[in-house]
Amino acid sequence: MSYEIDETTPVYVISVAAELVGMHAQTLRQYDRLGLVTPGRTSGGGRRYSLHDIEVLREIGALSSHGIGLEGVRRILELENQVTALRARVAELQAEVEDFRAAHRRTQLVVWRPQPRA
Repeated sequence: MSYEIDETTPVYVISVAAELVGMHAQTLRQYDRLGLVTPGRTSGGGRRYSLHDIEVLREIGALSSHGIGLEGVRRILELENQVTALRARVAELQAEVEDFRAAHRRTQLVVWRPQPRA
């Protein structure tokens, strides 16, 4: 049996995640309770953090270190998620426009007729 692991696969236990981001495990629990990060859960209820979660935690730490409160951090994260979703949608629409243009391109036919010699 093989498993595919990507940046959203929850693999890090809370103590490892806390060490990776330089925070206390209790801080990570608080961020989970506040909905700032949503780690995966084991069948026993233990938290498992993905690489994406680690990136989000680092961003939360950076924003907090600049004096931004947790509600401000939440709003910034929401807006960043919206921007990401909108960029993806714009890319989809651009691809649709290109497909449409390619399907509806018209070629012009130019007929050349030599001039009669006088």
